Amino acid sequence: MPGTVLHTGTIATCPHGGTLNIVAASPRVSVSGMRVAVLTDQGLVAGCVFTLPSGKPQPCVTTRWIAGAKRVLANGQPILINPLAALCLSAEQVPGGPPIIATSQTRVIAT
Repeated sequence: MPGTVLHTGTIATCPHGGTLNIVAASPRVSVSGMRVAVLTDQGLVAGCVFTLPSGKPQPCVTTRWIAGAKRVLANGQPILINPLAALCLSAEQVPGGPPIIATSQTRVIAT
């Protein structure tokens, strides 16, 4: 399924409103002047307020990318596209749900 290419300037949140920052490590490929995000990059979450039904806080702190583009690579890794196959996770690896992409560049589309 085609989608827009994600990059370091993508504005995203965890399902609970925490800010998701994509830390792209590849300096060689960029769109809109920002580094393209690939499957091996970090997704760090700050400000999440997720709490389990038992009352134990489990804020999202990271993101696990599950899949990237099938046909487009950057430095040998699949690039990340929207719609995104990912899960936000707590420090104890409790899944909090998929991240929500608010805005990203719209000029480059990959499959």
